[in-house]
Amino acid sequence: MEAEVLAEIAREVSVCTRCKLHHSRKRAVPGEGPANAQIMFIGEGPGFYENEQGRPFVGQAGKFLDELLQRAGLKRSEVFITNVVKCRPPGNRDPELDELQACGAYLERQIAAINPLVIVTLGRFSMARYFPTARISAVHGRPGWVGGRLVVPMFHPAAALHQPSLKEAVLQDFSRLPAALEHARQAREKQRIEEEKKNPPKSQQPIQYTLF
Repeated sequence: MEAEVLAEIAREVSVCTRCKLHHSRKRAVPGEGPANAQIMFIGEGPGFYENEQGRPFVGQAGKFLDELLQRAGLKRSEVFITNVVKCRPPGNRDPELDELQACGAYLERQIAAINPLVIVTLGRFSMARYFPTARISAVHGRPGWVGGRLVVPMFHPAAALHQPSLKEAVLQDFSRLPAALEHARQAREKQRIEEEKKNPPKSQQPIQYTLF
């Protein structure tokens, strides 16, 4: 069911005309990954190579992301990767407000379908969805609960490629990702147990007998 929802979103994104980015796109980039992914990465927008292939993070930043995932003990095939905007901004400029708003509903539907344990924001535009007043230099790598979901803001891999001084921080942030995932997993299990106590399965509910 969830996979079908993601496939439908991808189809809609491929022909979307909600904002001006569709005029210059070659291929939309809805995102990719399993419908049951425990971690969801949200970047900023497709670049040149992504626009050519229709896949997220396939350029130099994508190669670095693959390396970072490996360091965190993760495989690309295990996580879902997408962006706040699904079409490439011309010249790799920053996404504009109307473009972010136009793509926002697609992203929310993807999150609802996947229901990840952890969301990792890559870059300040995806971070701003959850921490609108924060500075990424101050909060990167520090998980926070937003709407009952653990969100970890991180620098965009491309930032570390352009500014080598950030690379060590990015490496350290990713090295702590397994711990954040385990924390989120334990929190969700605790929530499940509490909900079961409040609403036990029918098979566990006491049987009331009628006395005649």
